[in-house]
Amino acid sequence: MPFREPKPEEIITQAYKILGTGQTSLAKYLFITTKFSNEQLDIHNVESFFIHILERVDWETNLHFQTKVTIDTLDYSGSGWNEGSKVIVGVHGKPTRTLKSTLPTFNLPKGFNNPQVIFPGAIAIEGPKFQKENTDFENLASALNKDLVDSFPLIILVDDSKFTAQNIANFVWVTFTRSNPSSDVHGVDSFMENKHWGCKGSLIIDARVKPHHAPALIVDRDVEERVDEILERYYEQNDINSKPLFSKNLKKIKKTSIIL
Repeated sequence: MPFREPKPEEIITQAYKILGTGQTSLAKYLFITTKFSNEQLDIHNVESFFIHILERVDWETNLHFQTKVTIDTLDYSGSGWNEGSKVIVGVHGKPTRTLKSTLPTFNLPKGFNNPQVIFPGAIAIEGPKFQKENTDFENLASALNKDLVDSFPLIILVDDSKFTAQNIANFVWVTFTRSNPSSDVHGVDSFMENKHWGCKGSLIIDARVKPHHAPALIVDRDVEERVDEILERYYEQNDINSKPLFSKNLKKIKKTSIIL
């Protein structure tokens, strides 16, 4: 509305449309915004899109959870078979903070180490191995200054911070396939008000491997070499000059694995 401060109104309606339509209904995390104050915004530039979100997001009001839902997901990281939760992050308006790309000075609690900047406004921190009765996030949240939200509003708790921060594809893969919004989203100075959860400081997503997660899909070196050998022979027999071996294609796939 033109006579008051912009709020994410109609985009929440659009968010529920997205979550209720076809394959997009599989999403656990939905970040939605407008081009208000940024006409050049492009959702295909994932890092730029997240920076746009983090410059504007208000964790006190912009988080909207749907819990105990029985809609299918692609990774089965929820509480049971075809069970879990979803969260909408609806953001609109002008930037409210200036994100930073250099690590701040802070003392992490015991068991937490190796903080890495993923991109401006987001940090990956290694934590202890996940335990079923998980309270680690409380130790981390209590140790972080609430003012950290002004420069780094997003904290990702991981097993390997260097890998997570290595590129945007790793960040997306680790963060959003190893977490269930209702059980793994926490925050600094969090609160519950009229059944609405939010936090006044940085948001913390626990993206460590959980006991119920499927094992990681790791390339078998022997199989990779055998496939290369078969392809090499096939190309030679058919007089094909271009020889895109499996191992080379695999590297290419890894670079584009942001599309899940």
